[in-house]
Amino acid sequence: MLDPAAQIEIVAFEWVPDFAQGHVRDLRPRWACEEAGLPYRERLISVMDKPAWYFDEQPWGQVPALRHGDLHVFESGATLLHLGEKSETLLPRDAARRSEAISWLFAAFNTVEPPLMEYGNVTLFAAGEEWAKLRLPSLEAFIRTRLAPLERRLATSEWLGEALTIADIAMVSALRALEDSDLLAEHSATFAYVERGKARPAFQRAIADQLAAFARHPQPQMEGA
Repeated sequence: MLDPAAQIEIVAFEWVPDFAQGHVRDLRPRWACEEAGLPYRERLISVMDKPAWYFDEQPWGQVPALRHGDLHVFESGATLLHLGEKSETLLPRDAARRSEAISWLFAAFNTVEPPLMEYGNVTLFAAGEEWAKLRLPSLEAFIRTRLAPLERRLATSEWLGEALTIADIAMVSALRALEDSDLLAEHSATFAYVERGKARPAFQRAIADQLAAFARHPQPQMEGA
């Protein structure tokens, strides 16, 4: 049985390249903790030299992982579900609203985020490569099919449900991959939704804490540099 006084610990990277700062996925459980008033501490590891013990907690060495007493949870969606179980602020106890929030949570990770991750690869990491130029038009068209249902939903609702839940934390976090693109700007209700999420004090505290960790740690030296 979980000790109600057990400390929440979020494992995060101590440094990442500039383009990733503010977007690393430990931001999601950080934001959830801030929304619910759940105290947490961070445990920072190196992105370049991940400790061997960490692969026992996160098989791929990614972040976040969450420790809560004797419980270990990995993957950002799993951390959000775990935290949602600890706070009605994050996950409603009413059966219908709870089911709705969980459905939208999975939609964020399974339906919306994957093509947005591909978009980042095409427009950032592979920008200028011929295959990326050829892929971009069809990818943008596909992303619009993912954004259209969100736009309809958010045209009449401030959040995906009656109030912000872990589903919105996941969805806003995913949609931030399009912050600088016309794809998000052309969907005005969805754009406004992302801006609402980012304006919340809890989000601002969470991202400030993540960025503060990066600021405390210099870029590691590459071997042979």
